[in-house]
Amino acid sequence: MEFNESLPVLLALTASVLFAFGNQFQYIGLTGLDSPTGTMLSIASSAGFYWVLAPFMLDPAVLLLPGVLIFVLVGLFRPAVSANLGVASIRYLGPTLSSTLSATSPFFGTAFGIMVFGEVLTLPLAFGTLGVVGAIVLLTRRGSNQDAIAWPVWALGLPIAAAFLRGFGHALSKFGMESVPDPYVAGLVAFSVSAVITMAVNRRRKNRTRISWRVSAPYWFIAAGFTMAIAILCLNTALMRGQIISVVPISASSPIFTMLLSIFLFRRERLTWRVIAAVLIVVPSVVFIALNR
Repeated sequence: MEFNESLPVLLALTASVLFAFGNQFQYIGLTGLDSPTGTMLSIASSAGFYWVLAPFMLDPAVLLLPGVLIFVLVGLFRPAVSANLGVASIRYLGPTLSSTLSATSPFFGTAFGIMVFGEVLTLPLAFGTLGVVGAIVLLTRRGSNQDAIAWPVWALGLPIAAAFLRGFGHALSKFGMESVPDPYVAGLVAFSVSAVITMAVNRRRKNRTRISWRVSAPYWFIAAGFTMAIAILCLNTALMRGQIISVVPISASSPIFTMLLSIFLFRRERLTWRVIAAVLIVVPSVVFIALNR
């Protein structure tokens, strides 16, 4: 496989690893800052990161192209709405059930790739996608009773809605980049719109948390924002150069890397048979996807 053909796969893997680091940074930040405030700070930091690069990467004339409105549409719900749906799903369903249902994101991405862009789902791609999703489900089903609590049936729709919005956002971003082929502009516009929305919502919150810059928590969320910004830049580039049905399942493997970081770098988890099995499933699944596009 030539480098140009393998580049979307490498970028999707890079995005997945960066998402994992971002998740870890947010986890650390949550020890000293509430989730809505931290999410706002993270998204605003991502937008700020893109604007810092503007003198070097932005052609202002591009912002006047009609296709940019598609990136504005993406920013209205991702990550502003999808992130908050994810937080709400954890609140009602607990982390295990929420993570399991959120693993449906590659299916939505694949569906949009087939229906909107006419991409062809081959048998190896299908097996690879199922492998990634299955590994994530295996990793999140810990066999504990932590989620065995009463929850409303409608709450099941929260993580699924978040997964749908992520998949829809991937499809819209790729569609927008067909007329405005600039992954940087796609991220700049989407994050800027989401930052405005989350800051406005946070401002209207009753008893909102006041950010203290004397503790480390806000800086962890800022680090997460920078990491996520780079991850989205890699992901957008992969989507522009590759197919949704091959890029999205690989980028969705971030929970595997998050767990590996917890074990080997942050020392919060221990190595179990579930982790080993998940890795042994994901690696060949990614290879299937990469080699059979």
